[in-house]
Amino acid sequence: MSVSAGTTLDVRPISGALGAEIHGIDLTNLTDELFAELRSLLLRHLVIFVVGQTGLTPEAHVDFGRRFGEVELHPYLPRLDGHPEIVVIDSENGGKVDVWHTDMTFHQSPPLASILHLVKAPGAGGDTMWTNQYLAYEQLSAPMRQLLDGLTAIHVIRIGSEFTSRAEHPVVRVHPETGRRSLYVNRLFTSHIPQLSRNESDALLEYLFEFSEGPQFTCRYRWRTGDVAVWDNRVTQHYAVNDYFEPRRGQRVTILGDHPEGEPPRWEHYRAAPGQRYWPGRVNAVENY
Repeated sequence: MSVSAGTTLDVRPISGALGAEIHGIDLTNLTDELFAELRSLLLRHLVIFVVGQTGLTPEAHVDFGRRFGEVELHPYLPRLDGHPEIVVIDSENGGKVDVWHTDMTFHQSPPLASILHLVKAPGAGGDTMWTNQYLAYEQLSAPMRQLLDGLTAIHVIRIGSEFTSRAEHPVVRVHPETGRRSLYVNRLFTSHIPQLSRNESDALLEYLFEFSEGPQFTCRYRWRTGDVAVWDNRVTQHYAVNDYFEPRRGQRVTILGDHPEGEPPRWEHYRAAPGQRYWPGRVNAVENY
């Protein structure tokens, strides 16, 4: 536990990899000095949990988000009545996402951060896990890092005829504020690595997914009603544990980000030989040659 000099912030790391609880702060009454310290703590811990914010109104939630940057209007998730900037994550209405992912990497400029206010926690279960993608990249071997630094990945979402989006991002992203490199692929939205054959891509991505989700890179948070989580979407993945039966409801504000940057690809896109076919072996390998 540490108390930051000059403030009443009580900072309690929750794992060795990432994550910290913040006590002694009210997000409805936030000075510029306290916000600057929170932002610094976010860059250090990658996900921070501001506890006991039961009095946080939707207006204050949106105002807090705007301190980080422009607030996004989500293209397809349900929104809070009267507050289009706030997405409702309701377990009774499809709000269980029990697969590792980084939010909305299918956009050309995926979110900088997300801010989730849990307004109703189940009596037991319903934890969320996060994973540190700096560490995942840094603990790969040097030859693997060198290969990945020269590749891109296609990220895709298709929701029937309602919504489709596609983007190509570096497999290894350079964080725009810290300059550190991190792995930037995820099981939910990453379709394939276009410089490789599709079978090679499937094999490499499956390895990277499994490796990056390892427990040594993670933290796990037990929610209480009123807690607020802020995570750096540029360098984390998260997973909502589906082990509960009572309602769980959250309200999320998402901050628009920038275009992910990394090393330029060192190879052209792979061209399939005439007549070569591909039978997808993975759920999100949604595009053929």
